Amino acid sequence: MDQFNRFFSGRPTTTIAQDLLGHELVYQGPQGTLSGIIVETEAYLGIDDSASHAFGNRHTNYTASLYGNPGDLYIYQIRGMVCCDIVAQAAGEPQGILIRGLEPWQGVQQMATNRKTTGPNVSNGPAKLMAALGISDRQLDGLAMSAAPLQINLTAIKTPLKVDAGPRIGVNPSGKDAQRPLRFTVHGNPYVSHTKRRDDRADHGWTTYDRATH
Repeated sequence: MDQFNRFFSGRPTTTIAQDLLGHELVYQGPQGTLSGIIVETEAYLGIDDSASHAFGNRHTNYTASLYGNPGDLYIYQIRGMVCCDIVAQAAGEPQGILIRGLEPWQGVQQMATNRKTTGPNVSNGPAKLMAALGISDRQLDGLAMSAAPLQINLTAIKTPLKVDAGPRIGVNPSGKDAQRPLRFTVHGNPYVSHTKRRDDRADHGWTTYDRATH
């Protein structure tokens, strides 16, 4: 069992989703190293979760990666753009964690160029952050993170002052699990999606903040 298998199993998916806040998502791609600090995640809890792609034990070729090993990438497409979900729990247990927001860290200017914008709109959403990293297709789907160019640094770079929990975004509002507090965010971070700028904190919600890198 590699380090990613261990990190993404052996504890509740909700715990892992919160723990990911402050970790760096790194893509080693054709444009060099691009990365961001994770500020927003959503937990999806498998076959009994009405918002999960595996709800009701749905198992298709498209969702096959969600049933893979802990730490595998499940890259899925929505409205022509791709999102990054990471398999949590043991193989065959289709739970996952969606990465919803990144604070740009390495290659900040290139990420802004990729998105043709600046500020929080660069990566304050699951499809936006993938576009910022320069990922536009599903070629990484099903890869073990240990062997993929898209990885999470398992040593946290930042520590949130406060973690907020609330309902997930974009799920079927009539589903039985629509209002469950399974979305986790760094309180006051401007790169969290669906927030008002007046709620942004100068320290971005971290216990330490290195202004020289931004």
